[in-house]
Amino acid sequence: MAKKSIASLKSGKGKDYTKVITAARSPKTGAYSFKELIAHNDQIKAAVEVAKDLVASAPAE
Repeated sequence: MAKKSIASLKSGKGKDYTKVITAARSPKTGAYSFKELIAHNDQIKAAVEVAKDLVASAPAE
C-alpha cells in the first residue's frame, strides 16, 4: 500500500510532478547520502542538478 502523500500525487494535478531522489557517495566515509525533492516535470533536469549540489554540500555524518 502506497503512502498517502505519494498516492495523492497520482490524481489531479499531481501527475505534473515527479519525486527526484539522488544519491552521492562520501569520499571521506564511503557512506551514501540521499536527497529527495518533488519537482515539476518540466524542471526535472534542473532539480537533479540542485539535489546533487545539496548532497555534495551536506556534511558527512
